[in-house]
Amino acid sequence: MTEALVGDALQELYDKHGVERKDLFIQTKFTPIGGQDTSKPLPYNPKDPIPAQLASSLSTSLQNLRTTYLDAYLLHSPLPRDEDTLKAWHVLARFQDQGKTRLIGVCNTYDVRILEALSEVRKVQVVQNRWYAGNGWDKDVVRYCKKEGIMYQAFWTLSGSPELLAHPAFEAIAEKSGMTREQVMFKLAQEMGVTPLSGTTDLGHMKEDLEVEKMELRSAGVEKELAAVRRLIGAEEAS
Repeated sequence: MTEALVGDALQELYDKHGVERKDLFIQTKFTPIGGQDTSKPLPYNPKDPIPAQLASSLSTSLQNLRTTYLDAYLLHSPLPRDEDTLKAWHVLARFQDQGKTRLIGVCNTYDVRILEALSEVRKVQVVQNRWYAGNGWDKDVVRYCKKEGIMYQAFWTLSGSPELLAHPAFEAIAEKSGMTREQVMFKLAQEMGVTPLSGTTDLGHMKEDLEVEKMELRSAGVEKELAAVRRLIGAEEAS
């Protein structure tokens, strides 16, 4: 349902606002049955072999999103068995070879060894993980992604880090730079090589999030406070 609504919105962008497909980055996931809401229609038959599940899921997503290709297609998480994860990864690599997706990746993968095993088949190009205080800012995976040139996408960063956003140094950065605390967090993530994801459904918040692209922390005279926040996050350790 969510994908179909996104597809409706995309079609309106194309038809009424002059946006072209090449201007967008469209990404979606394959979610194994354990992560599906089985009270709603499924994008595949869970009794089918994994390759067939993936093919059906991708076909449904392309139809919902009204596109012939994706910019990134991700596994929502490693599958329960390692061999099934590898089997699914082989299928994603084939989708990439067929031009159905530009990039392939995984979500909710916090063990570097899994990323290394997958990369023996096809390099992991996107990792989407929780990046917040509760998991130590996922330092090992962030470090690996930087070393291997992998796009690291972060979610649950704002919701999972209320103590950081309320820290005096963080509040000082926001005040001195004329930014909201959320904007500071997103800009800090970008400067660390992390791509923050925004899940807001509020139009005003979304506009504020997009404004981050034009902002610059270092020009605000907040170097001392930034250093303090970086120490809290352990940015130096992950670099």
